[in-house]
Amino acid sequence: MYLSTAGVEPAQACSSWRQERDRLFRTHPQSALTGGQKRGFSGLPYFAYDDAFRVTGTLQETPDAPPVPLDTGGDDGIVQCEQVGVLEFSLGSLVLFWIRGYGGGLFLPFRDATGAAETYGGGRYLADTIKGTHGGGLVIDGHTIVLDFNYAYNPSCAYNSEFACPLAPRSNWLAFEIRAGEKAFTALV
Repeated sequence: MYLSTAGVEPAQACSSWRQERDRLFRTHPQSALTGGQKRGFSGLPYFAYDDAFRVTGTLQETPDAPPVPLDTGGDDGIVQCEQVGVLEFSLGSLVLFWIRGYGGGLFLPFRDATGAAETYGGGRYLADTIKGTHGGGLVIDGHTIVLDFNYAYNPSCAYNSEFACPLAPRSNWLAFEIRAGEKAFTALV
């Protein structure tokens, strides 16, 4: 899902992205929601947009890093990823991956201290270009990056146990709270 955000204020662009995400969850035939979950669905729960969680940093490329296996916990087994680089920003650092196979694409999973209490305990994603979620949460311009955690979202397995998802490796566990983006989804039917 890509929405053009050129010339739009960050908070408004994120609001539009969230509205489109809710629409897709409600109507798309490949939605992670079950039929029971879709009945009465009024939208995903989000933290209010907070500019403090829109940060700028740098990308330190790591071309010689060995492949990283990420376990999906399901039938897909292990997903092989290449480490693209380390994103260094004011709140910490995260490893950016490229998923081999399964369509390929940039992948930025993370886990933070809100997990299990306020957000999905397995972690969230900030970018998964296989699913077209680029364009807001992660913007790369050369070695400069913008991470907007207000776009953080749950993997499909957070809504439906029929889905298996690669989760954040230890390198992407943050010891502090990222109170931005999508909250835990509790309407399990």
